[in-house]
Amino acid sequence: MKNARLEEFRQVAYKYLGRAKDATFELTDAILLTRNVYSLADLSLSPVFRRKWSSIYEALQDSRPQRQKLMQLYIKQIPAEARPLLAGDHTNWSRPDAVTLQERTYEHSGTSIAGNKPITVGQGYSTIAWIPEDSGSWALPLRHERITSWESPIEKAIWQLKQVCEHFPARPISVWDSEYGCAPFVLKTANIAVDILVRLRSNLCLWGEPGAYSGKGCPRKHGDKFKLNEPKTWGEAASVFEVDDPKLKRVRVSLWKNLHFRKAATRPMSTIRVERIDEQGNQRVSKPLWLAWVGEEMPPIEEVWRLYLRRFTIDHWYRFLKQRLHWTVPKLSTPKQCERWSDLMPLMTWELWLARDIVADNPLPWQKSSDKMTPGRVAQAMGSIFAVIGTPAQPPKPRGKSPGWKTDQPRKRRIRYPIVKKTTTKPRKEQSESA
Repeated sequence: MKNARLEEFRQVAYKYLGRAKDATFELTDAILLTRNVYSLADLSLSPVFRRKWSSIYEALQDSRPQRQKLMQLYIKQIPAEARPLLAGDHTNWSRPDAVTLQERTYEHSGTSIAGNKPITVGQGYSTIAWIPEDSGSWALPLRHERITSWESPIEKAIWQLKQVCEHFPARPISVWDSEYGCAPFVLKTANIAVDILVRLRSNLCLWGEPGAYSGKGCPRKHGDKFKLNEPKTWGEAASVFEVDDPKLKRVRVSLWKNLHFRKAATRPMSTIRVERIDEQGNQRVSKPLWLAWVGEEMPPIEEVWRLYLRRFTIDHWYRFLKQRLHWTVPKLSTPKQCERWSDLMPLMTWELWLARDIVADNPLPWQKSSDKMTPGRVAQAMGSIFAVIGTPAQPPKPRGKSPGWKTDQPRKRRIRYPIVKKTTTKPRKEQSESA
């Protein structure tokens, strides 16, 4: 049966939700079938949620999704024939008014709230996802976790990458944005079985291999300077080729080998420059794309630069996460509840992926029919699938009306927590003693 794989996946995932798994699993089905909600309680109106609205909040309080086992379940769905392509990034869950929520931090945001600074107050979440196709908008998260107030996005990404790569039979390729193109990220991933393709900021300065040892003093660690925005420092490229791309038109790709960051001399990398040119060979876009390959043998240069273009699918998933899976709708009161709610997002995305080949397109009246099923189009058609395969969740057991709050029991005001500002402390310079 075509539904067998999806049904088996749901049965196993149901067991990994821990306590309150019945209400939690029905909550995920309600999210997939509900296009628009104004509050978390609205999801209890879905016909697949057979419990009262208060069970939603109890589920997020009591459930304990087993992230490690869920991650292994996701990895089992990945074909073992080809090398997996992973993408990592982080996003924010804006909570500027939640003064009683612990560990709110300043996060980057696309819109500014304090003057002209593009920041918001809330929580940061780091994601590492598998990119299954050469085109399209599918990104399937393997881990989607909160960045605590004592972690940086780079530290969280390194930890997630290590957890994921331990369970892959083949060595993955991972693609990252320019925020991760730095010496700490390159050094701390040296012991992880993964190849890294990362974007570089256009004002970086790299260094070449040192020359032969002169026999005097300490051997040099760095060679000639390679500044990305100064062409006179580049030298001759190891290879250059041009190709006509259907979307980008004429593209020129140049490769330099054996460069490194100043603080990561032990991690050599290949540097790639991608520029769009016109018919006369002049540059069409003012800023070229700089990439760095760190790891084992690099794929052919004709292929490797295209891998980075697949990184943008994780941005599509973030938009889908916030707009269609209603990730930022609930106003939860504790970080733990936020984490348990966030653990459900990868699970639902994988259900949509497994159902993409068995659902019939169900467009809205103003939508055109499409042969290519995006996550949103699959979610629109999930009702017919649930009607066939059912749910592993057990029916509710009514237990009467809650006695409610005792009359004489005093109520306490909730504690207000300050915003945590992450800072990096620089070591003090030792001063010479005065005479």
